[in-house]
Amino acid sequence: MKILVIKPSSLGDIIHSLPFLKTIKDSFRDVGIDWVISKNLAGILEGHPMINRLIVFDKDSWKKIGDLTGTVKEVRNLIKSLKASEYDIVVDLQGLLRSGLMTFFARSPLKVGFDNAREGSRFFYNKKVQAGGLQHAVDRYLEIARNIGATVESIAFPLVIGRSANEKVSSLTGGLGEYIVIVPSARWETKRWPAENFGRLISKLPLPCVITGNNADRHVVQQVLTASKNKGVDLCGRTGLRELTALIAGAKAVISNDSGPMHIAAALGIPVIALFGPTDPDKTGPYGWRHNRDLKVLSSSLHCIPCFRKKCKAPECMSGIKVDAVFEAVKEYL
Repeated sequence: MKILVIKPSSLGDIIHSLPFLKTIKDSFRDVGIDWVISKNLAGILEGHPMINRLIVFDKDSWKKIGDLTGTVKEVRNLIKSLKASEYDIVVDLQGLLRSGLMTFFARSPLKVGFDNAREGSRFFYNKKVQAGGLQHAVDRYLEIARNIGATVESIAFPLVIGRSANEKVSSLTGGLGEYIVIVPSARWETKRWPAENFGRLISKLPLPCVITGNNADRHVVQQVLTASKNKGVDLCGRTGLRELTALIAGAKAVISNDSGPMHIAAALGIPVIALFGPTDPDKTGPYGWRHNRDLKVLSSSLHCIPCFRKKCKAPECMSGIKVDAVFEAVKEYL
């Protein structure tokens, strides 16, 4: 059996898809799985023993209006890759127009997705799966697994780290001993706890705090460092996704906004203090936080949350989370 999984992004969503991957591999003997993933996230799945082939595309190039030739070439190459194999099942876990079009071009008699998928993508499926809107993303994806005949016996997140990633992180953190990982950024500005608060928190913590982020997060990380009086250890832009996973795996705890690294930590069983504002932790929080005391969600009590707004003139839902409350939440891991 051959199955194509379409789940290009985002980092957190891909982490949420890993129990689906393991369930499929455990349920179907000799199944081969290909996976469509965005170029900037391919590192998290490269060399994964449960995946036969990654179909990698540069989704960001699709947004470059000035490079129409490059965009057309990228789309043609992707379509060619999708048509290169015949699949028994194509599963669209993304549920957006772009992933629906990928489903359309892939060759398979059975194309599966959610019945409430957005942007018209559901019209490209011939099997539509109902999944409660209030379910966590992990449970929604597993519902699709059940609907194609898989048996969910347990929920596990098969993340791969590897020796080279561990060695690089050991080199970057040499001599630190125990440490806390700080994730001060997030894709939405409204999901970010104020950088000054992260800095004040770091200045109170007795353990070294390693600050992570990519190159686009440099301004946020610099604000955190300034507020901490340069007490934090700056690894912004110095780790790939595999190294980030290794870094998190060695942490005593992770303090994070609603972000991909937060989900990596939860998947690895590392204690998490997750700071939530405009998004709903019951849908996209660290999986299992309602019954796992090591996965703590902190939020304010504003009546307007969750609002799911990416822009807000005064995101009091995040600024209302007190530094002392976060310190108390992480204190038992120090």
